[in-house]
Amino acid sequence: MTSAPVKTDPTVDLARQYAEKLLLLSQGSVDKHFDPFTDIDWDNPDFAVTPNDKRWILPVSGDMFARHPWYQAQSEARKIAIGLWRQANIAKVGLQFETLLIGGMVQHTFKLRNGSPEFRYCTHEVIEECNHTLMFQEMVNRIGIDVPGMGPILKQLTYVVPALASLFPNLFFIAVLSGEEPIDHVQKAILRAGEEVHPIMRGVMAIHIAEEARHISFAHEFLEHHVPQADPFSKFVLSLAFPIVMWIGGRAIVIPPRAFFREFDIPREVRKDVFFGSAESKEAFAGFFGDVRSLAKRIGLMNPVSKRVWRVLGIDGPTTRYRSEPDRPGQVRAA
Repeated sequence: MTSAPVKTDPTVDLARQYAEKLLLLSQGSVDKHFDPFTDIDWDNPDFAVTPNDKRWILPVSGDMFARHPWYQAQSEARKIAIGLWRQANIAKVGLQFETLLIGGMVQHTFKLRNGSPEFRYCTHEVIEECNHTLMFQEMVNRIGIDVPGMGPILKQLTYVVPALASLFPNLFFIAVLSGEEPIDHVQKAILRAGEEVHPIMRGVMAIHIAEEARHISFAHEFLEHHVPQADPFSKFVLSLAFPIVMWIGGRAIVIPPRAFFREFDIPREVRKDVFFGSAESKEAFAGFFGDVRSLAKRIGLMNPVSKRVWRVLGIDGPTTRYRSEPDRPGQVRAA
């Protein structure tokens, strides 16, 4: 007489698989992590910041502003000055975003139960993000320009975002991706293109990309595990919030504050063309979100109504076949 097959609980199986993935990410943080003050050779003479260094000219592969005819028409010295300001401000925005993420992660881990695999990974990530804030601030300090980072309205997010992690964790991790995905997309495009950039930039980007891969992976895994468990109404609301949060976070990362345009007397029509108006800028911005569009589809957050929101915001387009798939010119417009 044969015994009946043992039935397994699908919920238990999914929890086990999720825990195994987080353990793998945690082990990755143990096996390969960086310290910005030992892994970047800040005091190397080649790392000195000088006002005539052409390596600060904005890379066309990763900056929409660099490709605009107005910037291309500037003198070399002015291109360098604009590049120094912009790169310092991007680093400052990255620092401020990481600070928001750290606050939210701490709120999230505070109420996790004993034995939760999320606690260990989130704490590893907080440690890495703290190092990133040190790295970004050191870059700003070395450049020596007193940049503001985010605009004054967006800075108020510091009072809102951490609370999201405790009250609405799914929404918080969507917000995390809204900042992480565009930065990761831009930095990878620059390194893939092989353009000559200042070694401070190259060192910062290399560390950030390496560790951010785990951080983005965790946010994807978190949402893939938790969102399907939500009730239908919550999922519908989340499906509408998803593209809105992506649009807000992406623009906060990509668009410089008004101080940038005042500093260099940049015409309003150039600002509008680069970040709002041209077909190329719209395509580039929409291209930042190919991976998260794939994620939204996988976890059931891409429905007829939410698709319309993605389209109205101008960030719809094709889904990627794999994480960090390189851009292909025209693919967003074709979609």
